[in-house]
Amino acid sequence: MRTLLRAWRPGTLILLFVLVLAACGGQPTAGPGDGQPANPTVKIGSKNFTESLLVGEMYAQMLEANGFTVERKLNLGATPIAHTALTSGEIDLYPEYTSTGLLEVLKQEPIADAAGILAALREGYESQFQITWLEPAPFNNTNTFAMTEARAAELGVTSFSDLVPFSGELRLGGPPEFPEREDNKAVLALYGFDPKFGGDNYVQLDTGGLRYEALVRGDVEVVVAFGTDGQLAGLGLRPLVDDKNAYPIYQVSPVIRQATLEANPTIADLLNRLSASLTGEVMSGLNWEVDGPDKREVPDVVRDFLTSQGLI
Repeated sequence: MRTLLRAWRPGTLILLFVLVLAACGGQPTAGPGDGQPANPTVKIGSKNFTESLLVGEMYAQMLEANGFTVERKLNLGATPIAHTALTSGEIDLYPEYTSTGLLEVLKQEPIADAAGILAALREGYESQFQITWLEPAPFNNTNTFAMTEARAAELGVTSFSDLVPFSGELRLGGPPEFPEREDNKAVLALYGFDPKFGGDNYVQLDTGGLRYEALVRGDVEVVVAFGTDGQLAGLGLRPLVDDKNAYPIYQVSPVIRQATLEANPTIADLLNRLSASLTGEVMSGLNWEVDGPDKREVPDVVRDFLTSQGLI
């Protein structure tokens, strides 16, 4: 036995180790129960407005705090740009809104209930794009119209229906894509808004901040708003009631490439836990911290929020 052991000289052992590594492709193999690779890199995108930037940064900081290396590709642009980046592999995930995915990406008809929307999204995205939807946040950032309190009170407007008789003379400000989106066209037609409201009297104002500045200055009388815009409460504006419930539900959710999720399954638990904390009140407040007079930086707002919630 001692003779056999003496035959295994150090050089022989090193050679044997090298041969084993080569047989395994140069890397140690993971045994059963081993976790994900150390420091996997995940590319995270977002659209080009405050809330999407905030939520995208939340995804990034959550994953970084749990051992992931994150490559940020935030502020990509509108839905077609972000979706193309995801399907092409330029990014691995980004925050998207449920009815935006249903109407604008899958080109399906609106669905009234949140569970039905999510089921349709998962089926359509998984079969067409090999992408899936994680759990949505509880808040509904649906479209609305907003006015200053003074102008709304002067005209006696509290709802969409109240606004219709004035829609031929009032200027509406909103994002460039508003008049072209099918959901907006359907809502304007349902209520019977004057064609000028989304046509000749429509003023393209790209970002939420510019829209609200134009409204307060009186450059426009009505703006396209979203339910969690921080300016609504921060500036004391009046969001109008969609009294026919024409706009569908818009909950934000991580959309992620299935290959990325299969390689890193813990991402689902982490981001689902984050999503559960994002109520309408929370999201509106975070938006206002960035868009309001304090003009705080997105990463700072996110870090403070996640820390306060015990998420990082």
